Amino acid sequence: MIGVVVAGWERVRSVLPERAALAAMRHQPRNNLLAGLTVAIVALPLALGFGVSSGLGAAAGLATAVVAGSLAALFGGSALQVSGTSGAMTVVLMPIMSDHGATGVLTVGLMAGLLLVILALARAGRYMSLVPAPVVAGFTVGMACVIGLQQFPHALGVPAHVSDKVAVVAWHAVLDFLARPHWWAMSVTFVVAAALVVGASLRPSVPFSLLAVVVVTVVAEVAELPLARIGHLPQGLPAPSLGFLDLEVLPSLLAPAIAVAALASLESLLSAAVADNMTGRHRHDPDRELFGQGIANLVTPLFGGMPGTGAIVRTAVNVRSGATSRLAALSHALILGAIVYTAAGLVSKIPLAALAGVLLATAVRMVERDSVRAMWRSTRSDAVVLTLTAVATLTLDTVLAVILGLVVAGALALRAIAHNVRFYREPLRHDLQPQHTEDEHALLAEHIVTYRVDGPLFFAAAHRLRTDLSEVTDVSVVVLRMRLVTTIDASGAMVLADTIERLERRGIMVYVSGILDAQHHQPLDALGVFAGLDKAGQVFATTDEAIAAARERLHSSGIVPRLAG
Repeated sequence: MIGVVVAGWERVRSVLPERAALAAMRHQPRNNLLAGLTVAIVALPLALGFGVSSGLGAAAGLATAVVAGSLAALFGGSALQVSGTSGAMTVVLMPIMSDHGATGVLTVGLMAGLLLVILALARAGRYMSLVPAPVVAGFTVGMACVIGLQQFPHALGVPAHVSDKVAVVAWHAVLDFLARPHWWAMSVTFVVAAALVVGASLRPSVPFSLLAVVVVTVVAEVAELPLARIGHLPQGLPAPSLGFLDLEVLPSLLAPAIAVAALASLESLLSAAVADNMTGRHRHDPDRELFGQGIANLVTPLFGGMPGTGAIVRTAVNVRSGATSRLAALSHALILGAIVYTAAGLVSKIPLAALAGVLLATAVRMVERDSVRAMWRSTRSDAVVLTLTAVATLTLDTVLAVILGLVVAGALALRAIAHNVRFYREPLRHDLQPQHTEDEHALLAEHIVTYRVDGPLFFAAAHRLRTDLSEVTDVSVVVLRMRLVTTIDASGAMVLADTIERLERRGIMVYVSGILDAQHHQPLDALGVFAGLDKAGQVFATTDEAIAAARERLHSSGIVPRLAG
């Protein structure tokens, strides 16, 4: 019992922040504080916009940026990750909000946080690196389309149609706009989006998102433009409370919580990996990152915040701004907290059309066109996986889209590997019997055939072995050369056993050579594939030995007479 407790504590301690990582916040404080300020300027309109898009409201987006941003910065596994609201999470939350309301979303966030902590303790973070690049690219393209379509009602100045399908919402927004055009909203959205896209390409270091929102808000207030505003925001965060929690509905919210946890883990670890690649110096700990996101999502709902995740856009800004430690992400959250307590009244006057412009520009900038174009042109399989994942993200549940992309990518990869497995017949080598005449070699070649097996003998390719060897006729011995077999699974072992049995029923003796890897012996021994052959002395380390034994067997049985040399 004590050993279990000690092992459990060691597992928990392995995902807690390291003292050295926290101590690193003392180094270069000025650079990190400036980076945090820059990220906060970028994060403010995004937090407001994603909060509104989720249905919970701008206050929920700010609460997530403050609470989740600070906790994930302290407990996460990346020194450069910035956490908060995200477009992908917003998309997942929309149907939950529609079906279960705000209390359902908060409950799902709490459950997802617990699931993330469990994943961290189970050390599941390392497996996220197995997600293929076309799946990630397709997901990003699909999310960009979803975020863009979400903005149609606010961009066109019309009420949002109630639907969990963003394409339906966008279509009804266009119809309503055509019936009652609202040019001010569309103009504001276009100006803000254009300023961000053009400005970011010219001066990436300038926070055009905040500047554009400030200018549009001032003009809208002075000119009293007929634009919908964010509306009332509380001055400060609410007191922490579990009043939203209803234990009776927990079973019905388990599936949405799993989806939120899956998305949070996927997006956070992908964002952390992007940060690592941008610097070339830092390396994140995936299990600690899951733990940090879990703690953040456990606490954030208590303050009315929506589920959060690592944010690729803000993390990239953080890295580009010169961040070197967790202090930058932590200061970004504290600066946003100060805005909540001191400037809520000013923030409430921001037009929703301006936020729509910010999110439209974000959607455009999310897609790395060169990377997507390269994957599209690389192989047909990559193009299929990318397209399928993007379409599924746009039309189905986002987590289901990733799962579908993984399944298809895995199936195509197995298909490619199976095609690389080779079974081919080889001529009997004359140099194995140099002491014998050409006539005896010709006689032996009529009765002995060697088959070479290269590559993985697994379920996706094993049937080819049975198909090829079933066509063997008019021989007395088949020698299976298996030295170049890279792996064998249970299916491959079973097919191999069935193939040997079929050959022996037809009176063909089977000899095997080259099974040297101990890992190959495990499935073969477990299924007794070579038990009979080994007992009969028909399993050898080398092909030379196998052919020599087969030749002697044919001589002793009289099938092939001995000829004088």
